[in-house]
Amino acid sequence: MKHATKATLTRFEPLLQRIRRTGLKEKSLGVFYRKSKPFLHFHEDPKGLFADLVRGADFDRYPVNTPEEQKRLIAAIDGEAPPDPI
Repeated sequence: MKHATKATLTRFEPLLQRIRRTGLKEKSLGVFYRKSKPFLHFHEDPKGLFADLVRGADFDRYPVNTPEEQKRLIAAIDGEAPPDPI
């Protein structure tokens, strides 16, 4: 699975705007840090766009292709939801 391209991320700008409002630092398009540590980035494949979010020592992968999936990611960023198994 490759990192998401600028063209793909541009299609998800409303989601990126919501993530920016959480206070995370966007080091480059779609790559977010919490304090000085990597926290969130995106991958794409034929099945769609996926967010890798730090949970503990590892990244958990979240699909973010539907409004409901995006809400789940935002809740996870806020610490309110467990990861969705893929």
